[in-house]
Amino acid sequence: MNLLIYLMLSFSCEIIYFQIAKKFNIIDKPNQRSSHTLITIRGGGVVFSAMLLIWYLQNQDFSYFIIGLMAISLISLWDDVSTLSNNKRIVVHVISVCLLLMDAKLSLKWYAYPAVFICIVGMINVYNFMDGINGLTALYSLINMVSLYWVNEYQALYIKSSIFLPVIASLIVFSFFNVRKVAKCFAGDVGSVSMAFIVSIFLINLICVTNSLLWGIFLGVYGIDSLFTICCRLLRKENIFQAHRSHFYQFLVNELGWKHVTVSSLYAGIQFLLNIIVVISYWKNLPFLAILGLFVILIIYIIFRLHLEGKHRLFAKY
Repeated sequence: MNLLIYLMLSFSCEIIYFQIAKKFNIIDKPNQRSSHTLITIRGGGVVFSAMLLIWYLQNQDFSYFIIGLMAISLISLWDDVSTLSNNKRIVVHVISVCLLLMDAKLSLKWYAYPAVFICIVGMINVYNFMDGINGLTALYSLINMVSLYWVNEYQALYIKSSIFLPVIASLIVFSFFNVRKVAKCFAGDVGSVSMAFIVSIFLINLICVTNSLLWGIFLGVYGIDSLFTICCRLLRKENIFQAHRSHFYQFLVNELGWKHVTVSSLYAGIQFLLNIIVVISYWKNLPFLAILGLFVILIIYIIFRLHLEGKHRLFAKY
């Protein structure tokens, strides 16, 4: 199937899901941690895994990964419908990540697998935490998927090219409903978690095929915001596992009144710039260039955040 067919299927899937969500009241009600004020359909990101399932039925490839994706998507959708205990989620997440690793192009010593496992789980959580405003998951993921597709086509073939079509198509359609002032739907846990899961196997395969960790910088912006926020919360002696609204993007939207789409576009745009630097760095065999680019973004981020939020807000309990 081509991109147009996947776009049509994705659009149909979303429309059908909207009707189901309305019937079963799968909605997101604003609370004190929310960055939105209107009741909105939750779980629109179900289209990501749905399209990959359709792709699998045609291609019969990456079976373990698809099984893991379906498992982690279903438990996340269940969590969107009715809040689950952490134990149930953790069990399914562990099994799903193990299935992903069975399909990844890894050739490591046994003791290296726990580190990779922790990185994947960490990335899933980061993606989930960063899914807090309209357009962020959609635009950020779309930028990375297009970048990963370009690398696969023109620099290093690390995965079947056709697998990008359903992912990119579903992201375009989801963006149509989500990247706007008043979103028609949110990705939900099913969307953010499944997208992180998908990005994980792409990045792992790319890193293994090229034998370069530079591609991890494709998640540089999310990583910087998440790690800096965690450090600030630790200094404030907060429980980093509890829900919060301490990320910089949340401050820009909730406290400074920036538009959701503006902030999301800023994050995606900076990541796109980093991706270009990484691609050039790998092509020219200049790894320090990508590291320098990430370091510069980090310094600018810290200076900008300190200037806008202030030391007291960042490091004192509030």
